[in-house]
Amino acid sequence: MDTTSLTAKQGVVLMLYGVILWFVAASLVRVIGPTGAFDGVAGLISFALIIPGTVPAIYGARWIAKLQTNQTAAAILIVTAAALLLDGIAHAWFPKLYGTDPALIIKGAAAIFWGAGVGLVLGLVMNKPSVPRA
Repeated sequence: MDTTSLTAKQGVVLMLYGVILWFVAASLVRVIGPTGAFDGVAGLISFALIIPGTVPAIYGARWIAKLQTNQTAAAILIVTAAALLLDGIAHAWFPKLYGTDPALIIKGAAAIFWGAGVGLVLGLVMNKPSVPRA
């Protein structure tokens, strides 16, 4: 049996998880953006923190969708696609969701795009062969 394929149920769960993660990220951008978290050295630190902050989200995807470790990359593609689709819609038609300062909206978008890229790379790195069950 090919365990790298995802079931329809796993796909739906992962899409919904992507929606939730996007909403959390958008809310975080709105809250931390005005604090200067995306400016200068603080911006570098914020972007760097996205890397270890994404790891638990990937483990969360594995847990919530009951994934084998070799399904991680495919799963994170679905999670990220769902999140980025919503992010594109929000930036085009609802940019104030991210705040009122146009510069912060752009910096927040960059942080979300960075996080999506980080998630995709980590999804590939964390994709491991499944250990056969005895």
